[in-house]
Amino acid sequence: MNDSTVKKVSEKSAPKGTMGQTYLVSGKRLALRLWESESPQSKASDRRDYETVGYVIAGRAELTLEGQTIKLEAGDSWLVPAQAEHSYRILETFTAVEATAPPAQVHGRDETRS
Repeated sequence: MNDSTVKKVSEKSAPKGTMGQTYLVSGKRLALRLWESESPQSKASDRRDYETVGYVIAGRAELTLEGQTIKLEAGDSWLVPAQAEHSYRILETFTAVEATAPPAQVHGRDETRS
């Protein structure tokens, strides 16, 4: 049987995560989230159980991935493999969309770690 599920999620009513992300549409194997108008800041180094691809809509940031730093600005896209050590430093108010596989918000994968 083919899955014919159709979903629409409005950014205005979408759930917010504890790290400031907005959870947009999500399927069984893939999810979309939005980081909107994130203020300049440094985010701690982490490893996650999901793969992430992202696209910068506005602003500038640096992504440090396994010791290598890349600069991100509007129009750039990036990949963070699952379990790769990474951190972000937002340099200028930042808006981006990310897709995560499997979905980041399921089974506590996206919880802030202490």
